[in-house]
Parts: sequence; structure tokens; C-alpha cells
Amino acid sequence: MASSKGLNRNMLIAYGAMGLLGLFFLFPIAIMVIGSFKSDAVVISDQTSLSAFDPRPFEASDNYRAAADTGNYFKSLRVSVIVSGVIVVGGLIVNSLCGYALARLRFRGQRVLLSIVIALVIIPFEAIAVPLLLMMSEIEWTNTIRAQFLPFIAQPLYIFLFYSFFRGLPSELEEAAMIDGAGPYRTFWSVLFPLAKPAYASAAILSFLYSWGQFLWPVMITRTEDVRPLPIGLTFFRGQPPIQWADLMAFATMMVLPVIIVFVIFQRQFVQGVATSGLKG
Repeated sequence: MASSKGLNRNMLIAYGAMGLLGLFFLFPIAIMVIGSFKSDAVVISDQTSLSAFDPRPFEASDNYRAAADTGNYFKSLRVSVIVSGVIVVGGLIVNSLCGYALARLRFRGQRVLLSIVIALVIIPFEAIAVPLLLMMSEIEWTNTIRAQFLPFIAQPLYIFLFYSFFRGLPSELEEAAMIDGAGPYRTFWSVLFPLAKPAYASAAILSFLYSWGQFLWPVMITRTEDVRPLPIGLTFFRGQPPIQWADLMAFATMMVLPVIIVFVIFQRQFVQGVATSGLKG
């Protein structure tokens, strides 16, 4: 009985601490959303006090319209949707097939290839950004949308994530499929693919978050507003004098909203995928 009370107390403390930490991370988002409905003068005056969390007064209801028109929000949104969509969908196909091959198929150089994938996980993008930019310049792909997604479809991190997940599945499933006459591709699509939905959800959310908020590479590769994604559009909108802080917060809110929606919809699969993709067979 005493141990049960101690366990409940520890859980209460843990949940309380996580709740406070969650509120701490929500503060900037709350200030951004609330400030998007205020005037510039109120936004500036409220930033140094708790009034920043007060939704009153709603003095500027047209901030979102101004952000969409002046900041070319929908042009940047189109680019971000294309780039993120291709990276997520193409990455799920390519990375899952690579992870499956490394986990289940037997071929010469398999261990070496797996070691290379693991080594590539720890190499930051900044280390290859300049050589990649030179490659894009050589093939005249600078200032294009395709240059923003093609180099990022295959990702070592997600290949290793799928590799870990498929390694955790029992081999009896594939043996039964082989007895029924199924080859590697049929086994993958008919047997393993339906079981790998948590891993797909995790990879999709992580890939979407990364591609949606990518900043360094678009800064390097883009030149005109027709191919600028939302983070770059926000930067140029921020630099237009005079700075309209309320409109800026409205633009940032519209940029963050799709990320929040995607995570809320798939959060259960994401948590399940993170928990199961680390299992070892």
C-alpha cells in the first residue's frame, strides 16, 4: 500500500514537471498567436510584461490579410507544400526500401553499407552545404524548386529508423510468406508494410518538420520570391520597413499552423513509432 502511494506521488510529480515544461515551451507560441490579433503599438508595448498573454484588445483583425497579401504568403506556401510533400512521400518510399534491404536481404557489402549509413547520420548538413551548392550550380539547378527537395529525399537517419524497425519484426513472418511463394517485394508490400505504419508515421512527421522549417539551404539556393519557401518568405517580410510586428506574427502563425495540425493528427502514431522503432530482434 505504501509503495502504491509512493508510486502515485512520483507519477504526480513527473506529470506536474512535464506539464510545467510543456507550458514553458508553449509561451512563445501563445505570445505569437495572441500578438497576431493586436496592433503594432500594443504588440511592442506588451512584450516586456505579462500583458503579452492578454488577448485584449483585438484592435487589428486584418493582420492576416495584410500578411498574406504583402508577404506573398500563398506563393511561399505553395513552394513549402511542394518541397515538403515530395521529401515526405519520396523519402518514405526510398528510405523504407533501403531500410528493409539492409535489415532483411543478404548481399555482399551489406555491413559496410550499413556502417556508412550510420556514419552519415552524424554528419551535419552544414558540412556538405557548400559542395552541394557547387554541384547544383554545375547542373544549373540554382533558384529552382527541385533543388530544394531532390537532395533530401534519401536520408540516413530515416533509413536507420526503418532498419531498426524491420530488424525488430519476427523473421517468421517472412518465412511464412516465402513458403507461400512470395518474393522480397511481395513480402515487403503485403506483410511488412502494413506492420510498419508507426515507423512510417514517425519518419513522415520528422521529415515534414525538418523540410517545412528548413532555412539554410533555401537561403543558399534561392534568388527570387517565386521559389522561396515560408521561412525565407518570413525573413523577407520581416525586412520590409517599416516593420509591422502584428502582421509578422500573423505570418509566423500561418507558417506554424500546418506543423501543429500535422503533429496533432499523427501524434499517437508518432509516439508509437518512436517507441517501437528502437526494438531489436
